[in-house]
Amino acid sequence: MASVSAYKAGSFLARKLPERMSLLGARTAAAAVSLSGDKSRLVAHNLERVLGRELNGIERRRKVAEVYEWYSQYYLESFRLPSLSTAEVDQGFSYSGFGGIEEATAAGRGAIIALPHLGGWEWAAFWVSSVARLPISAVVEPLQPPELFEWFLGLRKSLGMNVIPADQDAGREAMAALRRGEVLCLPSDRDIAGNGVAVDFFGERTTLPAGPATLALRTGAALLPTAIYWRDGTRFGEVRPPLAVERRGRLREDIVRITQALAHEFEVLIRKAPEQWHMLSPNWPSDYRLLGLEPPDHLKDLD
Repeated sequence: MASVSAYKAGSFLARKLPERMSLLGARTAAAAVSLSGDKSRLVAHNLERVLGRELNGIERRRKVAEVYEWYSQYYLESFRLPSLSTAEVDQGFSYSGFGGIEEATAAGRGAIIALPHLGGWEWAAFWVSSVARLPISAVVEPLQPPELFEWFLGLRKSLGMNVIPADQDAGREAMAALRRGEVLCLPSDRDIAGNGVAVDFFGERTTLPAGPATLALRTGAALLPTAIYWRDGTRFGEVRPPLAVERRGRLREDIVRITQALAHEFEVLIRKAPEQWHMLSPNWPSDYRLLGLEPPDHLKDLD
């Protein structure tokens, strides 16, 4: 991972250079990175999984390069966001299904926004905070080194988010946010802690976090699968209808059922723009084997 100084320099340049110039530079660098290495093999494998077919030659190189280009745009926009006015944020964002979030928060139940790592979710979070004027919290993965995480923490707080590190206190803090009737963003397409539940996801078995289902069952909050896309030069948020989260049996069985339903919703959302999905780390047993690695314990017996 790049150093804190590199991220700070990127943030400075993103805010000072004309948008077109900074984007061109980032995409040029991204295209060069995409040409080789294990990450690129993994990206190609992931695209094939989503598309349901093999990629060859020119198409493979082009689509892998697109993933890196969109990923670079994500960082550029994140760096630029604190310098934008509320009017600029509003002008750069459109949506469908936002009524589900408004209904849930108006009822005081809170709304769980379960997201894949797709597009630019921080733009949408800034819009919720600054334009819709709804309190919003986000559970985020701790980064190494700690000073890098602290820098990103400050960046996200400047966008109006209450940031909850994904550590041992995350569940308690997330539950408290929902009981206050807040919007809670949960990136949920990777089981980083390795303690999730097994699901079918794009035709292969893996695990996804149990947090979204558990929180919805315990608080009564609406669980809304959501994705943010770049579309026609702007950002577009799609909020799907809330999942059925009523109790039907034992708690563990209900968590597995709801998490599987969420995985299917993510498939629908990701297939609309697979090149914008920032899945750059192994997430299925076959990913590890592609890289010549042994899958971690929580994935070993799934395929």
